[in-house]
Amino acid sequence: MDKNLTVGYQKTASLFDAGSFVEIGAFIKRSGDDKAYDGIVCGYGSISGKLAFAFVQDSDRTKGAFDEAGAKKIEMLYDMAIKNGAPVIGVFDSAGAAVLDGSATLSAYGRFIAAVSRASGVIPQIAVFDGICTGMALTIANMFDLTVKVADKAELYLKATSNSKEQFCSIEAENEAAAFTAARELVEILPQNNKDDASGMSGDDAGRAVAIDGLTGKALIEALCDNGKFIEINARVSGIVTGFAFFGGRLCGVIASDNTCDAGKIGFIGAKKAADIISFCDRFGISILTLVDSEGLCDCACPVCTAALASAYANATCAKVTAVVGKAYGAGFTLLGSKAIGADIEIATEGAVISVMSPESAVAFLMNDQISADKSRADVEAEWCEKYASATCAAEKGDIDDIISPETLRARICSALYMLAVKADGIPERKYARTPL
Repeated sequence: MDKNLTVGYQKTASLFDAGSFVEIGAFIKRSGDDKAYDGIVCGYGSISGKLAFAFVQDSDRTKGAFDEAGAKKIEMLYDMAIKNGAPVIGVFDSAGAAVLDGSATLSAYGRFIAAVSRASGVIPQIAVFDGICTGMALTIANMFDLTVKVADKAELYLKATSNSKEQFCSIEAENEAAAFTAARELVEILPQNNKDDASGMSGDDAGRAVAIDGLTGKALIEALCDNGKFIEINARVSGIVTGFAFFGGRLCGVIASDNTCDAGKIGFIGAKKAADIISFCDRFGISILTLVDSEGLCDCACPVCTAALASAYANATCAKVTAVVGKAYGAGFTLLGSKAIGADIEIATEGAVISVMSPESAVAFLMNDQISADKSRADVEAEWCEKYASATCAAEKGDIDDIISPETLRARICSALYMLAVKADGIPERKYARTPL
């Protein structure tokens, strides 16, 4: 079979701009077989003019079986990608390991793991599940920064007796073409490496007024971001929406609570989802925007996951901007990017409610004795909101930087991101301070 006409070769070429794909290790044969080309196709090319690398497990070559030769090709690919500071796309579609090679195959997986680990935090890595991905290959794929699953083809399991088809992936695509488009789009918007800047021209007015009344979650993000273009990540996990969007030409990882889903409360999966994107953004210097409209923790909240969320915000040194656009009760205020946990700028829209607990619970717990024939429960709750739970109260204590009208929210977000574009962690390096003369 002509190696240039196999399924794997054609898939690899289709990831890149037309005519730009260059294969590396093209003539490497399968270990111990001088008649069969290795089951992995590796190479580089351009995606919308940006350098990128890719490997594809080729089902036409020994069903994509992974062996020592495949590990050698992947090591070559990763060495080139790291040296040139460009992302890697890996397409997983293999019947598994070359079993007859014994321990050599097990060591090959180890070398694959080491290559992916070396690149972690240096260049973005995107895994595409385009068929069977089993055992160690599935473990390795989940070491990548982002994963894309072809819904009608992906078969994911660690052992033959277990099936992980329901594994959450960053993006779930209807078919192979949609999955490859999603992988390309991620490369287009993300920085090339941890020293690159992903900002650009948006063509959208940074000062554009936005009507956000009644909007929450994804709808709110799309109303605020440049040209309404939002790439959602882990969409199957509800309650907290995460993804990537540009604001005034600045790329942001966005976290937004969705008040239409259990009042935007933070659950264990939602907390992990948010922590994951914060960690990714921090590794690559991408700004984080948090939009808060949450009534706190849900009943299924897990302390390990909320701790991971808290640590992610507190440890991230990238630019962090937070806006309270509705309710922010208890942990919903503190954990979702508050100033106390490390936000550079936190604002609130007029009418935002910031409270240790819900007004209803606060009144039931502390002010029941004030309810009378002349003063209803609703009156007492309104009094609580005004005295203890308004954005003004939080601003007076320094917990909020400013209170703005809702229509100016986009402008204020863009302004904050521009200001933080060259944010330094700690005191910038200098030779010495000025000495009075």
